[in-house]
Amino acid sequence: MGKKIRFTAFLCTAVLLTASGCSKGEWRNDEIDFFENDKIIEYITEEGIMESLNNGNIIENISQNSYKTELNANPVSPNIFCADPTAVEYDGRLYVYGTNDHQQSEESAENNYSRIKSLVVFSTDDMVNWIYHGRIDVGEIAPWIYNSWAPSIVSRVEEDGLTHFYLYFSNSGAGVGVITSTDPVGPWTDPLGGPLVYANMPGLENCPNPFDPGVCIDENGVGWLSFGGGTNTDNNNVHTNVPKIVKLGKDMLSFDSEFVTIDSPYFFEASELNYIDGTYYYTFCNDWHKRGEDWDYEGIPTPPTCSMAYLTTKTPLESDSWEYRGAYFYNAGENADGVSGLRWANNHTHFCEYKGVSYIIHHTLLLEELMKGKAGFRSIMVDYLPMDPKTGEIPITAASKEGVSQIKPINPYLYNSGALMFTSADIGYEKVPNPAAKSTANGAWIYVKGADFGYGASEFIAEVKGKGRIEVRLDDNSSAPAAFIEFDCSDYTKIRSNDFAKFEGRNHNIYFVFSGEGIELKSWRFAKGDDKLRPADSQKGD
Repeated sequence: MGKKIRFTAFLCTAVLLTASGCSKGEWRNDEIDFFENDKIIEYITEEGIMESLNNGNIIENISQNSYKTELNANPVSPNIFCADPTAVEYDGRLYVYGTNDHQQSEESAENNYSRIKSLVVFSTDDMVNWIYHGRIDVGEIAPWIYNSWAPSIVSRVEEDGLTHFYLYFSNSGAGVGVITSTDPVGPWTDPLGGPLVYANMPGLENCPNPFDPGVCIDENGVGWLSFGGGTNTDNNNVHTNVPKIVKLGKDMLSFDSEFVTIDSPYFFEASELNYIDGTYYYTFCNDWHKRGEDWDYEGIPTPPTCSMAYLTTKTPLESDSWEYRGAYFYNAGENADGVSGLRWANNHTHFCEYKGVSYIIHHTLLLEELMKGKAGFRSIMVDYLPMDPKTGEIPITAASKEGVSQIKPINPYLYNSGALMFTSADIGYEKVPNPAAKSTANGAWIYVKGADFGYGASEFIAEVKGKGRIEVRLDDNSSAPAAFIEFDCSDYTKIRSNDFAKFEGRNHNIYFVFSGEGIELKSWRFAKGDDKLRPADSQKGD
């Protein structure tokens, strides 16, 4: 009886997909290069894959506890509060790090940042589907810290042939620490055993809160560090002269210059550094003071309240060489039309180029807003940065819920992380590096956007742990399952579906639907079903 029920469900799915044509995505694949470059897996060759159980079960109720919609790319994570982003590219992926507001949310009803002693890591290669790699437990790595906020990261290949990552972070408001690794996810070590920057250290003056580091490496391999926060005592809101920049030693763990002031008007916090085409960009967050007659930058408008602004130079250790260029990013609560519809919050940005496109990574309170919360837990977001490549000018833009577009499709024939997702409902994680996605309720689900099934599919293979069922549904989480696996295993085990429904087209969104709580999805992939590459879908959409 179970087999007849399953066959009928597959048949219904086939009819549904044939009628609807291709699924909607923001990209198009006209060539086979995508698969050749990713070394498409021809068929199942692994040993030890278990066959799916078949108890004839079905999943009737689908969770409605999804807060990030399937239409908007922001925020980055549908289930982790995080903020103060920085990023580095490695091995073709963009890795984003942030303050772990989620740790505070687990231990406190409000976000005063006092419980945060870890950072979070995400990565992507398509800008809309993100893998959560877990938390970096800075409190265990460097037990001397007060807190760990607002990271900034760089990497370089060193004499041992390895890529070394230097991750600087705010030690609460008291200074800057640094941890290092040869892998973007870790493990991490504490090379100094104490802070790199601390309040009232020799040579450091007029910097009440020497935190919020920004780091970059220039074309000569020289590292630079900026930092600073707070206001001075003379009530000069425009020219506080608080933020500092310093040349780093060759080891990236010491200093090779004096501390130099960057005169950043209405300075408050959120220092960051970029080095782009021979120019150093310093970015910061303006304060909340009312703008007055003390503004003395002729031809440049006063920056909006708590907006992000930038300065540039060719010679960072010459304080007078830093040119103020203006504000480039509104506070989340504001845009060019006035009130944005998002809540006001503090502001922190990082901009980067990835695959030839400039992005601004920032944070808002969007995820908490969608959850109807008011505790101040923040979410990392990504939008486009409209920088003029010829002049370096950055016109002011604002946060958006829509975010950015997918730049490449998911290859479903490679093993993908179970923690890869666009959005989800009732999904959590264990506190381990590279965690599996774990269902926390019946009917939990994961949505992966934009996969290219150029060769169809004959089987679904997943590495799972727990007891229950995962169904694969294409394009709509309420559609009939195209495949399923059932299992009962206390260790991670690869399970193969019995078969897969026939379907048309190449571009499809994937839903993984969980039958109950406590099911862990570590990885997944599909086996191809066709010998020849299917023709490209004729249209694309959202």
